[in-house]
Amino acid sequence: MTMSFLFPLRLAPALLIFLLGVSASAQELRLEQAISLAEQHNRDLKLVAIGVDSAGATVTSAAAAPNPTLTLQTMNINPAAGIGAGGLRSKTVDSTVRIDQVIERGGKRGLRTTAAVRLQEAARADLEDARRQLRRDVAAAYYDLLAAQERQSISADAAALAENALAAAEQRHKAGDLAGSDSGRLRIDALRARNDADDAAVGLDEARRALALLLGQEASGGLRATGPWTVALPALVTDAAALVDARPDVQAALARVRAAEASRDLARAGRTRDVTVGVQFEHYPASTANPQGSGNSVGVAVQVPLFVRYTMQGEIRSAESALDAAYENLDKVRQTARADVARARAQAEAAARRAARYDRDILPATRKAADDAEFAFAHGALGVMDVLDVRRAWRAAQLDALSARADLAKAVAALEAAASPKSQLMSPQP
Repeated sequence: MTMSFLFPLRLAPALLIFLLGVSASAQELRLEQAISLAEQHNRDLKLVAIGVDSAGATVTSAAAAPNPTLTLQTMNINPAAGIGAGGLRSKTVDSTVRIDQVIERGGKRGLRTTAAVRLQEAARADLEDARRQLRRDVAAAYYDLLAAQERQSISADAAALAENALAAAEQRHKAGDLAGSDSGRLRIDALRARNDADDAAVGLDEARRALALLLGQEASGGLRATGPWTVALPALVTDAAALVDARPDVQAALARVRAAEASRDLARAGRTRDVTVGVQFEHYPASTANPQGSGNSVGVAVQVPLFVRYTMQGEIRSAESALDAAYENLDKVRQTARADVARARAQAEAAARRAARYDRDILPATRKAADDAEFAFAHGALGVMDVLDVRRAWRAAQLDALSARADLAKAVAALEAAASPKSQLMSPQP
């Protein structure tokens, strides 16, 4: 925030560099644009999306029926009697072609598929939750950048004002109208203001880098936030239970409970015996040297496991323990979500009250005091130390009010992410 009566007649070099640096090549962003870029290029989000693809591949594997097994076998080769004369088919060897097929029983394939589908749903909910958190983090970084830009502008204005005041004081000192000690105090104040401006420039660079990292960009020097501040709290659903259950992190935990239930049922279904059916064709020709051949024959086999020592107790117990853990995790996630919503709501309401006090009371009163002090100092009715104190108070009020606006904007973004997970961030009200 700047004031027309405080704007310097002679811009400081650092302020000129800053203004010239905002060129046509600068990447000016509103909050909605920043969120869109982050959802397209953020690397962490891409990794979560890859997890969704992996879960889909698992569903394909789980839904597949067992493949048959082909067996080619040759036996009864008697070196003493020989394999006989003639072609390969006439050789006196016992050749078998066999196909075995496992027939799953107890609904194992359906349960296996259900568990994989539930885990896929959990992965999709994780992706939505990652988007929710990314929107919150991008909003926080965006408002940090917006605050850093205004902080840099305020600090540059204050430094320029201090340097102009120092130049005027030195002229008055040469004319004998101002004591040397007062001129020295103004010089110290100008140096402090320049240090503050340098610190603000460093803070601006750090804010740009933080936002660029979330946007998946390598270069950060051209980023510039151009959107307005959020000044009002959003309207939220009052049903706390429905609010929490709609969050994607809770949906992911619930999907994992359903997957664990299917896995438990699958482990219990392991007690239902699968049957392996085999069909074979056997070719064993006879010859004068080896007359025991049987010619062509067909065989059928059925294999059934015998549960005489083990009946899947370990798998069932492990699946039941996993289900208990999934239920506990669901309760934990719900509790965390409720606390997150309550905390975000309280922080947003407190930030709104704080920002309102600055805009309604503190800033107008501090500005009036600064106006009066500058007028009195210009007419010789106020000392240097007094006007410096007033200037510092005004600059501190500006920075505190800026911090309050940034806190409010970030708190509203956090509240929307916590309590409105399936909607985009609401547009700031003018």
